[in-house]
Amino acid sequence: MSGKTPLESVQACWERVSANSPVYNFFFTGMKIVSAEHGSMVASIPVNGNMINSKGGLHGSVSATIVDWAGGMAIASTGLEKTGLSTDIHVSYVSTAKEGDVLTIEGKANKVGRNMGFTTVTIYKGTGDQQSVVAHGTHTKYILRDQESKPQP
Repeated sequence: MSGKTPLESVQACWERVSANSPVYNFFFTGMKIVSAEHGSMVASIPVNGNMINSKGGLHGSVSATIVDWAGGMAIASTGLEKTGLSTDIHVSYVSTAKEGDVLTIEGKANKVGRNMGFTTVTIYKGTGDQQSVVAHGTHTKYILRDQESKPQP
């Protein structure tokens, strides 16, 4: 675990991950980390043209990608630099968003154990009292700890 604040941990993780992820860079232009506390984070992003399906709404695969990303960032808020590999992801699609809408993403690490992290993510559109849920997901990650990544004698 690092000596960073939760916000610093999430920002450092996002900088590292975004530098190495063409998929995140394609979808997540304009992603902003708004806040983070131990075990949770909030981000926002305007819906852009790369996120839209053929009917003009937020593509379901983008919502799933957001759940994947935000679950990892919630785990990062606990101080882990490596947030793990996805083992499962479930997304419930509640409504849609269109290009130009602003999404607010809330990620929570419900439990981060030695090998597994369990998260929930909610994606909202709108601001303040006008927010509505777009999608809600759960995401489980296998966490590869530093000692496991070193070669064994």
